[in-house]
Amino acid sequence: MHISFLIHNAYGIGGTIRTTYNLAGTLAEHHDVEIVSVFRHRDEPVFAPGDKVRLRHLVDLRKDSPGYEGDELEYRTPASFFPAAEGRYKQYSALTDRKIAEHLRGLDCDVVVGTRPGLNVHIAQQARRGPARVGQEHLTLSTHSPQLKLTLRTHYPRLDAVTTVTEADARTYRKLMRLPGVRVEAVPNSIPAPALAPADGSGKWVIAAGRLAPAKRYDVLIRAFEKVVAERPDWRLRIYGAGAERGKLRALIDKRGLYNHVYLMGPATPLEPEWVKGSIGAVTSSLESFGMTIVEAMRCGLPVVSTDCPHGPGEIIDDGVDGLLVPVGKVDAIAAGLLKLINDDELRRRMGAKALENSARFDPAEVAGRYESLFADLAGRGNLRGSLHRTRGALLSSAFQAKDRSRTALRRVRAA
Repeated sequence: MHISFLIHNAYGIGGTIRTTYNLAGTLAEHHDVEIVSVFRHRDEPVFAPGDKVRLRHLVDLRKDSPGYEGDELEYRTPASFFPAAEGRYKQYSALTDRKIAEHLRGLDCDVVVGTRPGLNVHIAQQARRGPARVGQEHLTLSTHSPQLKLTLRTHYPRLDAVTTVTEADARTYRKLMRLPGVRVEAVPNSIPAPALAPADGSGKWVIAAGRLAPAKRYDVLIRAFEKVVAERPDWRLRIYGAGAERGKLRALIDKRGLYNHVYLMGPATPLEPEWVKGSIGAVTSSLESFGMTIVEAMRCGLPVVSTDCPHGPGEIIDDGVDGLLVPVGKVDAIAAGLLKLINDDELRRRMGAKALENSARFDPAEVAGRYESLFADLAGRGNLRGSLHRTRGALLSSAFQAKDRSRTALRRVRAA
């Protein structure tokens, strides 16, 4: 198959970029695969796409490049097609509207895959007849605004499939989005096996990693670790990542007198050498669309103590077998989970071994195999069946738009 991925910016850093490269590189072992980046802002990508994956871009934002387009009038004109309710809307423009449309209308492939809601809307509306249209959800439906959900409900009936990273989110899509004829499948993100020996469980370090953002609740982790230190002062906590919460977290560490036990390490790439220095992973988020760092830690042989937050941790961790699930926001429960593993060397090593074993299901080869089956089924639908689905999707989109316009007009009349 010829498979084409459409991504916001393949030259940056982020979970969607990383997992797209993992998937594309593995599929490219048996298929013709390309990644098309809407934007390019540096000469070389941070992550390596693999020798067999073609990488190209639509809009050049490198100021020292002869193809620089950042000063174009079109680029300074707001987008009219990319959804205004999408989080990246301000980065899109009349120029991206045109470039994406031209790309999709001329695309000759078997499967085209969008990697964020705004791009999925472009694909649903503008991809030429023929390729199977797949929209990936890398966050969760619940995190989208009502306005964006309305836009997706309007346009997603024209897709052939929507993939989510958890089964919980797939159930939400099936229940709330009303997408007859559209396959909604849960396929997790993939994490390759690290190219170094796993942790041996002897290091007295707890490791956490991710953006220093409110949703990660590192303040709760720090308070929990204060209780750990009271019982086991020989253990330390390292938190890797950057973000707006750094100042607040630094102040909390100082206030609690934990400056010799809790360390804000800043970002680290790659993270595998840091994971294997520790013996326990910690995740205290209030929300995780998947939980990439949980899998990363497990693939390095660490059991993870994680909050049982929506949506991913409960689908990754087998509680009591390869890690521990604890209530969200409960300092005492998080501390108890950490201490359970800290105080029992045999349990910690046994869970670490099971984490290493069980996390193999997230290997790129396993995940790519699931996508390969999905893509083959969609590409093999046949012209007649595919045409009927697209026609039905177009009719549903029009009906949803008309219904939503009527509701909006009625609300305005009532408000007047």
